[in-house]
Amino acid sequence: MTLQQGLGQQQNQIQKLAMTQRMQQSIRMLKFSSDELQNFLKQQELENPFMVINPRNSNASSNVVSVSKAANNETDWTEFATSKQSRSLFDYLLDQVHLTMRKTPLRGWVIFLVNHLDSNGYLDLDLETLVKSELIDKVMLIDALTLLQNLDPPGVGARNLQECLILQTRNDDFAPKHTEEILQNDFSDFIDRHWKALTQKYEITLTQVQDILDYVQTLSPTPGSEYSQDEIGYIQPDLVLKEAADDKLDVKATKQTLPKVVFRENYFNEMLKTNDPQVKKYAEDKKKEFAEIYRDIEQRGSTLLRGGREIIKRQKNFLLDPKQALVPLLLRDVANSLQLHESTISRTVNGKYLQTKHGVYELKYFFTQAVNYSTEGAVLTASDVKARIKAAIMAENKLKPLSDQKISQLLAKEGLELSRRTVAKYREQLNIPSSSKRKKY
Repeated sequence: MTLQQGLGQQQNQIQKLAMTQRMQQSIRMLKFSSDELQNFLKQQELENPFMVINPRNSNASSNVVSVSKAANNETDWTEFATSKQSRSLFDYLLDQVHLTMRKTPLRGWVIFLVNHLDSNGYLDLDLETLVKSELIDKVMLIDALTLLQNLDPPGVGARNLQECLILQTRNDDFAPKHTEEILQNDFSDFIDRHWKALTQKYEITLTQVQDILDYVQTLSPTPGSEYSQDEIGYIQPDLVLKEAADDKLDVKATKQTLPKVVFRENYFNEMLKTNDPQVKKYAEDKKKEFAEIYRDIEQRGSTLLRGGREIIKRQKNFLLDPKQALVPLLLRDVANSLQLHESTISRTVNGKYLQTKHGVYELKYFFTQAVNYSTEGAVLTASDVKARIKAAIMAENKLKPLSDQKISQLLAKEGLELSRRTVAKYREQLNIPSSSKRKKY
């Protein structure tokens, strides 16, 4: 038996999807949030000498090609939105130090401690290590810490939650009796609701312990968070809801969604007059890049407007009155209506925001799945179910709070079948504690 090998040619036809670089850029641009889009265009502006983004002078170039068609005839009020920051916690404390303390080494150490506060007002510093370093005497360090903790807001300079609550209670004349003692000596038993031992130790009733808990819940666990931080993030809406007198709704793109992109035609023509072929090729390549970016911005804006209009058409009742429930809506519903792929709709709604007179909503907020059917046949969303659970808990007797099983039984009488486990899941998503933690005395 002999083995023969030979070479031959054979033609096979294979069909596969290949994504070009331009397609990848178009998909990536659709996924961009408004901030990401602005950063991307700024980078392209640096790399392309013929591209100008949002020029201040509309006559900066002749033969200008503009993408901002939707906002030409109406004022875009988002241009005039300005950020306003209040004073920082550091500046507020520093002013108090300078006003109330003389210029001494002790004041210098107070300022040193202020510099080691985190954004919530807690002292992020190991004092024992500082004392062992022999840079400061322990007595002076304690004095500096005491002066810091006497500053406003109450609770600033605390090293943990327990100390923060004690500092706020210490100088409050409205604090219930024994509050500071319980927080100081029996904090663990108090937060774990081991209250019978506290009633015996302090000779008080369960009702009095409940009053102490109610008071403690009014205190701030983060006293420094009320003051401005180094950087505050603001949401830039991509679409603005327009409401006519006859309850007709429409959306308008903001300048963040459709930025003004212009091509410097005069500069391009001057470069074409050169005799250097490499310069001409460079100019032609940059013009092609501009054209691709221009088309991608237009396509992104068009897709976003189409998606926004489809959403407001389906969620019209909610947008007119937020008290109304959202209609169950899936990505594939909008995709089928617009004849687009579901992944395209997902990229369109993620990180994009709609501004209404009732507030700003992320577009994906309007997508909610029907999770249950009542016995009457009504379709209920997760928001509907959570609202019913929250209403039942708000109406309960606080002396005998409803268990998850009892809530399930009450909802079943109203025509909504939910298991105890499902009730517990939605209750936790609402950040509502269990019945044992809700009980009052």
